[in-house]
Amino acid sequence: IRDRFCDFCYNKKYRIRRDYGYMRKMDMLHGSIGDKTVSFAILLAVTGICQQLFNAIDIIIMGRFVGKEAMAAVGSNAPVVGLLVTFFVGISLGANVVISQYTGQGNLEKVKKAVHTTIVFAVLTGILFAVLGVFSADSVVRLLQVPKEVETMSREYLETIFIAMPGILVYNFTSAIFRSQGDTRTPLMCLFAAGTCKACLSLFLVVYCGMDVVAVAASTVFATLMSSSLLLYLMKNTKSAIHISFHDMKVDWGILRQILSIGTPAGVQGAVFSLSNVVIQAAINSLGAEVMAASAAAFNLEILVYYIMNSFGQACTTFTGQNYGAGLLSRCRRVGKICTLQNLAATVASSMIVLAAGPYLLSVFSSDPEVIALGMIRLEFILIPEPLNMISEAVSGFLRAFGKSLAPAMAALVGICGTRILYVFTIFPTHQTFTWLMAVYPLSWLVAAAGILFVLYYYRKLYMGPDRV
Repeated sequence: IRDRFCDFCYNKKYRIRRDYGYMRKMDMLHGSIGDKTVSFAILLAVTGICQQLFNAIDIIIMGRFVGKEAMAAVGSNAPVVGLLVTFFVGISLGANVVISQYTGQGNLEKVKKAVHTTIVFAVLTGILFAVLGVFSADSVVRLLQVPKEVETMSREYLETIFIAMPGILVYNFTSAIFRSQGDTRTPLMCLFAAGTCKACLSLFLVVYCGMDVVAVAASTVFATLMSSSLLLYLMKNTKSAIHISFHDMKVDWGILRQILSIGTPAGVQGAVFSLSNVVIQAAINSLGAEVMAASAAAFNLEILVYYIMNSFGQACTTFTGQNYGAGLLSRCRRVGKICTLQNLAATVASSMIVLAAGPYLLSVFSSDPEVIALGMIRLEFILIPEPLNMISEAVSGFLRAFGKSLAPAMAALVGICGTRILYVFTIFPTHQTFTWLMAVYPLSWLVAAAGILFVLYYYRKLYMGPDRV
C-alpha cells in the first residue's frame, strides 16, 4: 500500500501508474499533451542515443587500441546491419500502432493476442535472418567493395553480428510493446544495463586479451541477449495487459496481417535510408581507408540527432494511435501539431550543438587531422539540412498511426532511395570527391519531403473529420 501510494503521488502530474515496479503506463487519452510527449520522446531519444553510444564505443576501441583499419572494418558494415535493423524496427512500429489502438479501445483480449504474436514473430524471424546472414556475409563484404586490407576483419565482424539478430529483434519488438503503453523507461533501463556490460567486455577482450573486431562483435551478441531477456522477464512478471505466458505463445494470423500491413511499409521506409546508404557506403569505400574512418566517426555523431528527431515521430505515432483507437480525432490533430513543433525545435537545437562540438567529438574517435577534417564535411552536409528530413519523419509518423503507412513509404522510396542511387551512378562517377558524394543527402531529403507533404494533403479527410465519440 505504501509503495502504490508513493508511486501515485510521484506520478500524479502525468497520470501514470506503476505495476509493481515493472511498468509505467501513461494516460494518452486525457489531460495535457505537450509535457507527456516531451517526457515520452526524451526517454526514447536517450534510449536510442545510449544504444548508439555503446555502438560508438566499438569504433573508439578499434581506433584507439587496434588501428584505423579495424575502425574502418567496423564502420563499413554499419549500413548493412542498419538496413536489417531499421527494417524490423519499422515492422515493430506496426505492432506499436496495433497495440496502441487496441489499448485505446480498451480491448485487453486483443492486446494480449497482439503481444504474444509479436514476440513469436520476433524470435522466429531473428533466427531465420541469423542463419541467412552468417552464410551470406562473405558475399555482402564483396558487394560493399571493402578494401583488401580490411576485408578479413570486416567479414569476421559481420558474421558474428548476424548471430545477434534474434536478440536485436526481440529487444526492438518488446520495446515497441512497452512504448505502446507509454512506458519508455523500462527499455532504457534494460538497454543501459546491457550496454554497460557490453562496453566493459569489449574493452577487456581487446586490451587484455589482444582480440580485434571479433571481440566487439561477440560483446554485442552478449548484450542483445541480455537486454531482450530482461524485457521478456519483466513482461512475464507484470500484471498489466502486456503480461506474457509461454503457453500462450502462438500467432494470431489476423493480428499478424494487421501488424505487417502497417509495419512493412514503415520498415521499407526506414530501410530505404539504409539501402541507399549501402550504395553510398560502397562509394565511400572506393575513396580509401581515411574517408571510411571519417565517415564512420561522423555517422556515430549525426545519428544522435536522428534519434532525437525519430523519438518525437514515434511519440506522435503512439499518442495518435491510442487516440485514434478511442475515436478522438480532434485530439489526434493536436498531437500531430504539437509533436511536429517540438520535433523541429529539438532537431535544430541538437544539430547546432553537434556541429559546434564536432571537431572535439571526432577527435575522440581518431586523432588523425585528416579524419577529423573529412568527418566535419559529412556533419555539415547532414546536419544543416536535417529539418528537411524531419518533415518526412513527422508526417510519416502521424499518418502511420491511422494505419496509412504505404503511401509515405513509397514517397520515401522514390524520393530518397531513387534519388541517391541515381546520383551515385550518374553524377558521382564524374565528380569522385567526398564533398560531391555528401551533397546527395540534402538533395534526396528535399525530393522526399515534397512527396510526403503531398501524401499528407491527399489523406487530409482521414483525420480532419469530427470525433466519432
